[in-house]
Amino acid sequence: MAQHKSAIKRIRSTQRRKVRNTAQKSTMKTLVKNVRGEKDKAKAEAALKQAVSMLDKLAGKRLIHPNKASNQKAKLTKYVNKLQK
Repeated sequence: MAQHKSAIKRIRSTQRRKVRNTAQKSTMKTLVKNVRGEKDKAKAEAALKQAVSMLDKLAGKRLIHPNKASNQKAKLTKYVNKLQK
């Protein structure tokens, strides 16, 4: 167990960040699944807009690698563009 005050504080702040990061990643995964699950093009485009926004936000915070965000956005956009109206 940590002995120094700074180490104890670091443990507390790390736990808070871990909870927040896990929640944000979970939200991202849910938004990606929502896009993949849509069969209607209009609804899929709306879901895509939310997913892209979240991917950009997490890549900016470096919670996910920017290249991963870019790859996911490209794949999702390709999927939505293939849908029929």
